Amino acid sequence: MINKNLPSSLLSMLAAGALMLSTSAFATNPPVDDPSDPGGAYERGPDPTVSFLEASSGPHSVRTSNVSSLTSGFGGGTIHYPTGTSGTMAAIVVIPGFVSAESSIDWWGPKLASHGFVVMTIDTNTGFDQPRSRARQINNALDYLVDQNSSRLSPVNGMIDTDRLGVIGWSMGGGGTLRVASQGRIKAAIPLAPWDTARASGVQAPTLIFACESDLIAPVRSHASPFYNQLPNDIDKAYVEIDGGSHYCANGGGFNNDVLSRMGVSWMKRFLDNDTRYSQFLCGPNHESDRNISEYRGNCPY
Repeated sequence: MINKNLPSSLLSMLAAGALMLSTSAFATNPPVDDPSDPGGAYERGPDPTVSFLEASSGPHSVRTSNVSSLTSGFGGGTIHYPTGTSGTMAAIVVIPGFVSAESSIDWWGPKLASHGFVVMTIDTNTGFDQPRSRARQINNALDYLVDQNSSRLSPVNGMIDTDRLGVIGWSMGGGGTLRVASQGRIKAAIPLAPWDTARASGVQAPTLIFACESDLIAPVRSHASPFYNQLPNDIDKAYVEIDGGSHYCANGGGFNNDVLSRMGVSWMKRFLDNDTRYSQFLCGPNHESDRNISEYRGNCPY
């Protein structure tokens, strides 16, 4: 404590010195890249913009690690993880559809990893596995990532926050994604042109459905649209229909990359990282003014 009976000139010098010391200490001990604040936010990276989200990749370089097809519980795959990061990150599993390989959805791996997620794109045990089986394989893949987080031999050892898990699935993989989203395990789901014969009942995770307007395999009127309508109103949800899109419209790597990047990355950032900086891209714009979106539904604000 400073003695207030000291001469005023000396008091001024002491106060200035204390301010310099405080400023210096802050400069040499900046906040970590993804601080956990009392509200539970895990912000990582610069303030986002449309151009930032629609760029070919995010701010982080990405490395990969192969997962053997002999791995128990799913058909192997690839782990995509960012470099030059600090702190732990959310983890996401991405699963393909009927008679389709990992390569059909692997665009999502480096895209999300470059924005600060650990992502595993996977193959299924067989191409003919139905949504129920794909849901089990999603859970097995999530278990694998959790185990890798505690393995000293894993490239992602200690990188994953195992309480923040998400899933993306295409077609029958989207059906499996909706099933897992009803189990209370994950915090965010993105079904891509989902196909299933079961209702989307009991979903608990915030869910963004990408639908494909001209889908002949999983027609919107009998799959994506009723699935969205069946989602409970007390969860955060959105429906984005790609204009003229075929069944492959949301797999990435094509004409729809901008909207997939802008909304897909923002959904995971908002609900896996609790980063409200991304809400503006989910709730702010008039989405149907985007020529790539034929219909938008949602229950903003998030």
